[in-house]
Amino acid sequence: MSDVIRLLPDSVANQIAAGEVIQRPASVVKELVENAVDAGATEINIYIKDAGRTLIQVIDNGKGMSETDARLAFERHATSKITSADDLFSLSTMGFRGEALPSICAISQVEIKTQRAEDKMGTRILISGSKVEQQERMLCSKGCNIMVKNIFYNVPARRKFLKSDTVELSNIMREFERLALVNYGIRMTIDTGAKTYDLRPATFKQRIADIWKNNLNMQLVPIDIDISFAKIVGFLSKPEFARRRNPLQYLIVNGRNMRHPGFHKAIMSAYEGLIATDTQPCYFIRFEVDPRSIDVNIHPTKNEIKFENENEIWKVLNLQVKMTLGRNAATPQIDFTSEPMPFDPARSGDFVKAPTINVDTTYNPFKAAAVPTMQSGGGPGGGGGRGISEAYRPTKIDRNWDTLYQTYLNAAKDEATDAADKQPDNLIIEKEVKQDALMDDSMVAPLSIQLFDKFLVTPSHEGMMIIDQYRAHVKILYEQYIRKISVGQQASQRLMFPEVLTLDATQQLVLEDIEDELSRMGFLIEYDEENRWNILGVPSMVDKINPVDIILQTIDVMREGTHDEVDHSLAKQVALIMAKSAAIKGGQVLNSGEMEHLIAELFSLPDPMYTPSGKPIYKVISEDKIRALFV
Repeated sequence: MSDVIRLLPDSVANQIAAGEVIQRPASVVKELVENAVDAGATEINIYIKDAGRTLIQVIDNGKGMSETDARLAFERHATSKITSADDLFSLSTMGFRGEALPSICAISQVEIKTQRAEDKMGTRILISGSKVEQQERMLCSKGCNIMVKNIFYNVPARRKFLKSDTVELSNIMREFERLALVNYGIRMTIDTGAKTYDLRPATFKQRIADIWKNNLNMQLVPIDIDISFAKIVGFLSKPEFARRRNPLQYLIVNGRNMRHPGFHKAIMSAYEGLIATDTQPCYFIRFEVDPRSIDVNIHPTKNEIKFENENEIWKVLNLQVKMTLGRNAATPQIDFTSEPMPFDPARSGDFVKAPTINVDTTYNPFKAAAVPTMQSGGGPGGGGGRGISEAYRPTKIDRNWDTLYQTYLNAAKDEATDAADKQPDNLIIEKEVKQDALMDDSMVAPLSIQLFDKFLVTPSHEGMMIIDQYRAHVKILYEQYIRKISVGQQASQRLMFPEVLTLDATQQLVLEDIEDELSRMGFLIEYDEENRWNILGVPSMVDKINPVDIILQTIDVMREGTHDEVDHSLAKQVALIMAKSAAIKGGQVLNSGEMEHLIAELFSLPDPMYTPSGKPIYKVISEDKIRALFV
């Protein structure tokens, strides 16, 4: 039997490595810009075509490479950043593994032009799928100009799984924002084909304002602490500016972006009690630590970092955030230096006498001849002590208890009917519900209770049915909205006061792409002279739903590319978002009429079992399972 283990060709090995390092066009931008930063560039220009599918070009004015270095840079594990394993624990550069450039050229066509300041001629190299096709000497500008063309051209499966241009471009813009924030002393520009962004060298706070605008710098308070093992500087948003959606949260260590759930929790716990539970603050925190006290070589993207003094930094960060919020009057403070307010007890003559009421203790309501004689010092009728009117005194006791009970049943029935006719605003249920649907035993018996203010429990022929009231209402509203949207262009109702949308660069790109389709659904949105997006009108079917929240959620779904959970239809996404916003939430108490109508509406749908996202709406516990509980 022959041997079966063999070495993979370099081209295959590079493609496998690229799967970890290069996940999408934004990954290419990140790696190339970080290389430019390591080369000492003071200006970096980025050009994007077709959301990075066709071209990603990065031009810098760094120190450039020699002819030999330019060729060697595309070999696996070739790097100028480290020379031994010990250097991994004292890193001061962004790159160090020598995997980025080989991974990029393994899945694309690369052209590089580079020249050092001391050289008279530069170098041009063409590489396609890890294979060097051409190398020549030529005159070019100082620094490096690298073009990555046709990403994943030789890996069609990977190219097929790229998202839409809007999603990929928004990911590139977010990566650009992260890189620009970290390297605030470098001029950085990006040209997406439709728009150009130019960020000049600035301070850390000014770079924040340049990237996100919208007076964000006015919402921030500084944090600054210097201890023996770390220096922590940056900015926090005031509690009143906490966001329900898209909080800007950035942690940076030694000029490198990172994700750290522990430090995030330290910041969030300091805000506890100051912001609503469904909101989060913005923060931009930079850590400066000894490179030997951190390990960045634990993840291919180098975004996860391990700290030697993690517990100590956690405590210091948490305490410093609390102190910063306190110093800036974000939390109430007690002034121990002020004089106490004088206490002047009320004098005895100032007390108000309690009213006196005379009650006839001999009155018996079960005796026909009894007359109430309740008196007081004066009543609303101005009788000067007269009690209940003669007209309201009982003269005869009706002892027909069956009649009284029947009257109670009729009153309860009328009350349920009235409640069904007068649904609250947040329970949008069509009135043309067929009454026989409520009484159809093949569906659900008309006897339901609410459990934990979240679930409806009702008997069925299969056993006991438990319905999630929120998911059920989402399904009902979703189907209603889809029916109305599918009719055609929706009528709009004008808002009395336009709602202002505060968007960052990536959100604006998405909104520009979906603006026309939102308009067909009834949203009237326009861009004014002050560079603001305003919502002027909403679909007529939208009632008491925050239009800003709907638009922002729609942008997030399209930007993240998570709309595959339903399909690629923007109309269905908007319908689902509106349904989730308008549906009754868990914890809302329903009366019997509302419960029965909700159940009837649900089971009148063609597919009442699952939400549009595929989550179960109800579960049935069979009779056998119930009996088994009592064995």
